[in-house]
Amino acid sequence: MMTKQQTVIVGGGVIGLLTAFNLATQGQPVVLLDRSALGQESSWAGGGIVSPLYPWRYSPAVTALAHWSQDFYPQLAERLFAATGVDPEVHTTGLYWLDLEDEAEALAWAVREGRPLSPVDVSAAHYAVPVLGPGFSRAIYMADVANVRNPRLVKSLKAALLALPGVTIHEQCAVDGFIREGERIVGVNTASGEIRGEHVVLAAGAWSGELLHSLGLVLPVEPVKGQMILYKCAPDFLSGMVLAKGRYAIPRRDGHILIGSTLEHAGFDKTPTESALESLKVSAVELIPALADAEVVGHWAGLRPGSPQGIPYIGEVPGFEGLWLNCGHYRNGLVLAPASCQLFADLLLGRQPIIDPAPYAPAGRI
Repeated sequence: MMTKQQTVIVGGGVIGLLTAFNLATQGQPVVLLDRSALGQESSWAGGGIVSPLYPWRYSPAVTALAHWSQDFYPQLAERLFAATGVDPEVHTTGLYWLDLEDEAEALAWAVREGRPLSPVDVSAAHYAVPVLGPGFSRAIYMADVANVRNPRLVKSLKAALLALPGVTIHEQCAVDGFIREGERIVGVNTASGEIRGEHVVLAAGAWSGELLHSLGLVLPVEPVKGQMILYKCAPDFLSGMVLAKGRYAIPRRDGHILIGSTLEHAGFDKTPTESALESLKVSAVELIPALADAEVVGHWAGLRPGSPQGIPYIGEVPGFEGLWLNCGHYRNGLVLAPASCQLFADLLLGRQPIIDPAPYAPAGRI
């Protein structure tokens, strides 16, 4: 019989939400805290491609999480839609990479990993995506890549959590420190008082490193700003995702087109800038010339939780019994969330982990 032990989760982005969901569906009481509203930081701001932008450039640790998540996303979306009536819109469009410098490495990776990535004639890319710009000479394509509409995923996860027993959600509830008794972390301090639990999980994205400072721990997770712009076109305007020179276009089902993104080290400043807007517009028109006549209907910035090699921290912190991490996913939080949160639940509940947990363990990394 599994014992019921309250878990306090700090951070209500997709990682915190899905961590809470995986524990609550196993009958574990959960308290989820966020300093603002749920999922309004990088979970809301990101593009939602269910693949690392350049998967062959990552370590096997990131690849293992990405593959598990990519295969799991469709059933997660179906389950959430059935439970809540809110569709996260996992939209499988495929992805074209154009004029890659490391195309040979990409294709070698695909063979090694058994992923359906292959070269196509650039004319085939133009045939499949008629609005694609003329300035490209080479293309590779992966057919099964999806994108998830991340604001809807957040909304769906929140609704699913609220329908489960034993779940408490506190929004506008900033954590300013941890409660320590001997070697154990037994809760957190908030503006409205102490909240205690058998386990405390830090899933606070770009803010995770700041929170751990109070315990004298140095977690190399730092904010990395990313800006995006949004166009509104006809629903069938863009039939697939395209990526060139580090910039991408993502179609939503209703005709919204996301163009992203910048990579900026500007601390916790989330102000959208005119220079980024102009740069993103240039990229948009280079990828899809017809966007020159389309209206930008949104422009925003978010803060990614930057980490060394983009490898997240998943597991218990040595020397601080009861303190757990699920953070530092850098550019791939939405991609890696299903696997990261399943692995986390396996570790916390003492189950056989879905993949080898060693590369993500905080021990020796902080």
